[in-house]
Amino acid sequence: MKFYSSRSETADASTFLGDLIDTLTERGRALLGRKGERKAIPHLDLIALGELLLSRRGEASGVALAQTLLASYESAPEPDRLAFLQALAERFGPDRRRVERAIEAVRKDQGTEALEALHAAAEPRRQELFRRLNLAPGGTAALIRMREELGDHITRHPGLKCVDADFTHLFSSWFNRGFLVLRPIDWTTPANILEKIIRYEAVHAIQNWDDLRNRLEPGDRRCYGFFHPQLVDEPLIFVEVALTRAIPDAIGPLLDLSRTPIAAAEATTAVFYSISNTQKGLGGVSFGNFLIKQVVETLKGEAPNLKTFVTLSPVPGFSRWLDRERKAEASACLDEASKATLRVLDEPAWQDDPARAESVRAVLLSAAAYYFLKAKDSKGRPIDPVARFHLGNGARLERMNFLGDVSPKGLKQSHGLMVNYLYALDEIEKNHEAFAEKGTVAASSAVRKALRADLPSRDLVPT
Repeated sequence: MKFYSSRSETADASTFLGDLIDTLTERGRALLGRKGERKAIPHLDLIALGELLLSRRGEASGVALAQTLLASYESAPEPDRLAFLQALAERFGPDRRRVERAIEAVRKDQGTEALEALHAAAEPRRQELFRRLNLAPGGTAALIRMREELGDHITRHPGLKCVDADFTHLFSSWFNRGFLVLRPIDWTTPANILEKIIRYEAVHAIQNWDDLRNRLEPGDRRCYGFFHPQLVDEPLIFVEVALTRAIPDAIGPLLDLSRTPIAAAEATTAVFYSISNTQKGLGGVSFGNFLIKQVVETLKGEAPNLKTFVTLSPVPGFSRWLDRERKAEASACLDEASKATLRVLDEPAWQDDPARAESVRAVLLSAAAYYFLKAKDSKGRPIDPVARFHLGNGARLERMNFLGDVSPKGLKQSHGLMVNYLYALDEIEKNHEAFAEKGTVAASSAVRKALRADLPSRDLVPT
């Protein structure tokens, strides 16, 4: 990535950019009337083009400049893309002189106009750049991909966090619930979307088209996704639902290709067994809480016989946490006898031996109760991310299911443990408020009783 320095270089650059603007303006006029192809210009100075885009006022040239910048960014080598991202942090922040003038104006005049001018001046220039890039055909999707790549660099380049924060700020507005459309996804949905369901499924991998059909076609199965007008063929998040006669305690029977479906009218329970976010670049923008609430309302309208709304959820961090507790000299939830019992988990195929499995059940569930009800992260929240999501939505931790998922993935991440979160419609708001305000975990008596007697349960909502 090069910056122009000498007079001759500056003159050459000025001529080049002037010719470029003329060309892009003509292209832009065409783009305003149709969706054109995005063409990259090799070796283009992405940073200079970003400055140019911010300086333009014409809509036609702006659209074409945005389109060219995005295409050139995506075709540029990784070092050039990283240099552009770093420039977003270092060169496209707030205009300091403008901010200083606005601060001085506020000191002299406490009126609304001066405060609004300060607010406008404090906005990083990159936010306006993102808005202009978003005007290009395919701009929204390109910015999501840019933010996804940004996330890959943040650990090594923490200075990029400010850019990520601006992406989150803008995406939270652009992907506001008011812009999202809930659409059913079934076996008649276009194949290009179904292929993405297979690819994006993040909880229980879809093995093949027969597996997908088993999740979408039967009358006791449902799938819904949120879509955005700018990403019409890309579900942002989707949920898979099983209609059952009772709350399930294992995932295997729900996914069994040989199972016998039931009529939807016979079901009393809707089970949310998989929720998958599809766009890594939209991390931090929450859709799931809106999705579950709207799907519940949709299902209630379609099938009034449904009385219970519950999840069958994985516990992705339980094995790692339990391993640390087993190795700790002074564990808060395991004594030496419990640690000895849990050595069974280190034996191959322990789950297939009923006697060995039963020997570890009580200790494992007691540790799991501690994990859900007492273990906290650095921010004082429940350590389990899935628990934070559902508890934050107002659900209740209803039941822990020993060996609910005996797949290789399930055994690796949670020693087979799965849980049910119950969405009791008349308790959701109360549970949500208690969790949001006080960190209180809503849990059933069965879960609370699993705690060891010398670890008294507190801060729990009784049921």
